[in-house]
Amino acid sequence: MADNDAGPGISRRALLGAAAAGTAGLVVGGIARPLIMPLPSGESQAAPAAPGATSPTVYPFFGARQAGVTTPMQEHLQFAAFDMLDGTARFDLKNLLRDWSDAAARMTQGLEVTAAGALGGDPESPPDDTGEALDLPTSGLTITIGFGPRLFENAGVDRFEIAAARPPELEPLPPFTADRLQESLSNGDLGVQVCADDPQVAFHAIRNLARIAIDRASVRWSLAGFGRTSRTSAEQATPRNLLGFKDGTANILGEDAAALDEHVWVPAAAQPAWLAGGTYLVVRRIEMLIEDWDREPLSSQQAIVGRTKGSGAPLSGGDEFATPDFAAMADGKDAIDPASHLRLAHPSSNNGIRILRRGYNYVGGIHPDGRLDAGLLFIAFQRSPAQFVALQRALATDKLNDYIRHIGSAVFAVPPGASDGGFVGETLLG
Repeated sequence: MADNDAGPGISRRALLGAAAAGTAGLVVGGIARPLIMPLPSGESQAAPAAPGATSPTVYPFFGARQAGVTTPMQEHLQFAAFDMLDGTARFDLKNLLRDWSDAAARMTQGLEVTAAGALGGDPESPPDDTGEALDLPTSGLTITIGFGPRLFENAGVDRFEIAAARPPELEPLPPFTADRLQESLSNGDLGVQVCADDPQVAFHAIRNLARIAIDRASVRWSLAGFGRTSRTSAEQATPRNLLGFKDGTANILGEDAAALDEHVWVPAAAQPAWLAGGTYLVVRRIEMLIEDWDREPLSSQQAIVGRTKGSGAPLSGGDEFATPDFAAMADGKDAIDPASHLRLAHPSSNNGIRILRRGYNYVGGIHPDGRLDAGLLFIAFQRSPAQFVALQRALATDKLNDYIRHIGSAVFAVPPGASDGGFVGETLLG
């Protein structure tokens, strides 16, 4: 958990035309609505509601970059990693990505997976859409797709004829001090991040993508998240994680185009060319030892994190957004402990390295010994996995390590967005 950052609603059967970008208006139900406009970052923002009307948040799937990276963070997550099935080939992978892109483009605009949907097909055949999102608003749904290292080559086999196109940096993450990794919670050929402000909308999307993948890919692992643990817009307040502390105070924001270009987006001149304008996604499932943490006095908790629990201000003083003063002293010792999470993760301690975080809390029930199964699904985007590796190594002596365990890990190359009618991964597969 790096502090780096360091009118009427449109139903799910409304017109897909609201996805188009432009300056003209779209008339829905007699109300003129502006069409969706691109953000400076290359992603797209929601169509604003007509005056006096309430409108669901809508993010287009198609665009120069995939939504779900700099998009203002939604409140709920469904993340799933998929493995391509044995016997599949390039043709199967390409068609799966095309089918996923077609379905994602519809679902993110409030439509069912196909025109027939849940109710309009042959009543004697399984419906094309599972139906649990009927009549629900779009809820800011975004779907982001990435490619894992083993997709390019697995045990020396180039199943999909793309081994030569694997980015040199796309490798499984090296081992770290706090790792207790479980293979069943790690890796994957394909990674799909689904975010929405309604958990049922998010679940509907990942469920239908898994259904579409049948006979081509299977779910390797998945996890539902709630309560964002960062902010990606200046308009969002800093949320709290399950330790009770504000998290992601200094995160890179979607409005900061310069920081995004420097730390998040793969440059246009980068090789391989198919990834230019994309990014890398790191996912870490971090179990929190809740019971141990809850026994710590407030003063100890604050010393471990390096911030006050209430305001989120650094222990060197000021408000939440004050620059930490690591030279400040209090009662004859460092105001911010040298082994605190804040100090070790801060860009000033890591040659200016920053990442864009989009993590979520999770609760999985109770362990056999009665402990809570809860923690953080840490999600970060960066222009190179090396940024995350350097930060994680810097946290080797972090006092917070006594209260967390990294039990899952994956890394994915996230290609740029797709043009209308195309598919995510087209720059790789043609």
